[in-house]
Amino acid sequence: MHCAEAGAGPLVVLLHGFPECWYAWRHQFGSLAAAGYRAVAPDLRGYGQTDRPEPLEAYDIFQLTGDIVGLLKALGESTAVTVGHDWGAWIAAYLALLRPDLFRALALLSVPYLPRRPVSQSQWEQQAYPGKIFYQATLRSPLAERYLQSDIRASLLRGLYTLSGQATPEERFRPARDPVPPSSPALVKRPPWITEQDVDFLEAEFKRTGFSGGLNYYRNMDRNWALTPFLDGAKILQPALFIAGDKDPVIEFLHAEFEALETNVPNLHKKALLAGVGHWTQQECPEGVNQLLIEFLENLGE
Repeated sequence: MHCAEAGAGPLVVLLHGFPECWYAWRHQFGSLAAAGYRAVAPDLRGYGQTDRPEPLEAYDIFQLTGDIVGLLKALGESTAVTVGHDWGAWIAAYLALLRPDLFRALALLSVPYLPRRPVSQSQWEQQAYPGKIFYQATLRSPLAERYLQSDIRASLLRGLYTLSGQATPEERFRPARDPVPPSSPALVKRPPWITEQDVDFLEAEFKRTGFSGGLNYYRNMDRNWALTPFLDGAKILQPALFIAGDKDPVIEFLHAEFEALETNVPNLHKKALLAGVGHWTQQECPEGVNQLLIEFLENLGE
């Protein structure tokens, strides 16, 4: 497992999402280190310079959470606060549920805690969007690699822009679409909060690794559901923070979970929506996110 690290003090583990890597946290290292924390951002399994095992089952939620438990031990730490964005938020929530002895607090960015549903992910998609194709079904497709890797830079820019706060209502990412292909070409723009050099770095990483590792997270979602009936009704009891952008499409299709956060995470410190910010929370609004994170960490008493 490859990690980037800065600072000394209580451990804060930063977990990235799809399609990203440790670099998604580049704006957080300096602020966390200056505030007296040890910030560690790994490339998650399947990404960047971390191992990319072949079997699909190697990417289920027990493997992904087990990696972070192992990371904690390798770093010589007994506890940590986790900060997760996108898939990293999903993993952080499971770490809180499965190992409360190790993970004492958490901050979730973009993706609220989703208690286990009565149906699997693919069944939920069919119920929530009848007759439509939910974007995660596309990412689970065996053709997803070929599509994303046909033009890696364009694929990355498409996601970075259409899910950002800069996209107009007409340009914005839509979580579900009709089965027929779109008539207009996909939008490729660079949002102003990311530089050409940043995109160069991300493009080089995915040219080297491909997308299969990250896509396999989605391909395990029904499996994760089948493996975790013991989590029915489970609440996250650790101190928690939630941050998202008010233009994040994820908040729209997970609106019920967003509204229920205070119930499902009873020790929620704050639920912050950042004005004009889309899905790429800590990259689009680093100053606002850093301020909220450090305030939360200081309130934990360390």
